[in-house]
Amino acid sequence: MGFFCVLWISAATHAAGAAEPKPNVLFLAVDDMNDWIGCLAGTSPGDGPRAITPNLDKLAARGVCFTNAHTAGVFCAPSRAAIFSGQFASTTGCYETANYFVNRPEIESLQTSFAKAGYTTLGTGKLYHHPVGAIDQRGWTEFFLRTRAQRENGWALDSWSEGTPFPKPFPASVYNEGQQITGGLFLEWAGLPNDREEEMADTMRVNWAVEQLSKQHDEPFFLACGIYAPHYPHYCPQKYFDLYDPDKIELPKYKADDLTDLPPKIERSKTNRLKIRQKLEDLDALDDAIHGYLACISYADAMMGRVLDALEASPYADNTIVVLWSDHGYHLGEKHWGKHTLWERTSNVPFIWAGPGVAQGARTDVTVSLIDMYPTFVEMCDLPKPHQKLEGTSIAKTLKDPSKAKDRNVLLPYMKPGEFAVINRNWRYIRYGNDGEELYDVQADPHEWDNLAMHLEHAQRMKQMRGSAPKAFADPEPRFNARKDLVIEGESYRWELGAGNYTPPPKYLPYTKPPVGERVRPKPTPQ
Repeated sequence: MGFFCVLWISAATHAAGAAEPKPNVLFLAVDDMNDWIGCLAGTSPGDGPRAITPNLDKLAARGVCFTNAHTAGVFCAPSRAAIFSGQFASTTGCYETANYFVNRPEIESLQTSFAKAGYTTLGTGKLYHHPVGAIDQRGWTEFFLRTRAQRENGWALDSWSEGTPFPKPFPASVYNEGQQITGGLFLEWAGLPNDREEEMADTMRVNWAVEQLSKQHDEPFFLACGIYAPHYPHYCPQKYFDLYDPDKIELPKYKADDLTDLPPKIERSKTNRLKIRQKLEDLDALDDAIHGYLACISYADAMMGRVLDALEASPYADNTIVVLWSDHGYHLGEKHWGKHTLWERTSNVPFIWAGPGVAQGARTDVTVSLIDMYPTFVEMCDLPKPHQKLEGTSIAKTLKDPSKAKDRNVLLPYMKPGEFAVINRNWRYIRYGNDGEELYDVQADPHEWDNLAMHLEHAQRMKQMRGSAPKAFADPEPRFNARKDLVIEGESYRWELGAGNYTPPPKYLPYTKPPVGERVRPKPTPQ
């Protein structure tokens, strides 16, 4: 063999051995965050309230910010089930449950695919739903929980429980004044002492993620960190309330007769839900409720900023894909109060990517779905394809060059088989099974105030959009009862119908009735 031939073989072998390492992934989740963040300014209807989010804005400036990204489920459980399974509720039956892994163990979760590809998989916080038994334990190298009690009692997140700070008096908001709260903490808001920030569950989770970025990793890592904010309760350090002047908070735009053109059943249910907004207006507390939401978005931004700063200071900064997402949006009086809808304010979510293979400083309105994350990681990180068919679309090419992306229809299942929305850049079509339809021209009517479903000239368009929906819908998966069906096995658990041997831990939500007439309203700290 000649010298040059030997040299060529040696060089080729070296080149093969020096192949680019797989990218790390930093997977950041927030909860109930709608599109009021700074980098999405000008994209939400009327551009109403705007949260102060310098860290998310900085991430968007160095990556791709999707302005027309949509959830895959209308509240926490189905959204997260779809993200981690790569399949919609219409296939898994998880319309109202997160537990795709119980009756469908053949489904390989997202972290399992990363583990099979040789990744170290590290998780913490609200990645799945928060009650007991909702976390898919398979495939994690390590999953951080704050306390041993959480690990020994079904892995409930207990974000507001023993060891986390509560306001005094409690309940804190005028909406709940004089009521006994045993759980949920709905429409609670208050500033907490700034010096207790490190005691908050979300802060602890973020600090753990920061610690992982300071360690040496010999294998690529998938580091997933989910926080509960800005989900209720809207408790966060006072300094985040102080970012806003309560007297200058812009309210969303509301339309008095907004719901009168909805299908009758939907009109009745949503009209009833809007009593929440009416009560807040009667209490002169609507701006206070929105203030609490904005403050907690800013707290979430600060927490995500800690992780992003730790990545930037680490050896992994140049070879880590970052994706930030919210499980769904949130209505604060626009047509509804809360989530659980097929409208824009529930479906549209912050969705930001950055890192290798991602364009810098781009903003695009091409329609995408959170369910697209799994197939995108399969392509960008060379993951093995899972056993189940992934129902999203890889957006790797869009991330590389958003200007060439073509728009498409995306699906959003609702609470029951046959209920769904189909969404694209220009239109939103909604079907409630046999209970009626809606159609919105979202370019001309971004508030979705004018339901066009009864206009005959749109019949063909509605038929075409219906054609994007599944031909068949799975039956709903059962909703498990922890007291009856959860089996604790040391620091693990499993679901078994009728097992009936779970003893829940005690609740740690103390109740002290505030003095009559006392009202808690955070005020800016005098400068």
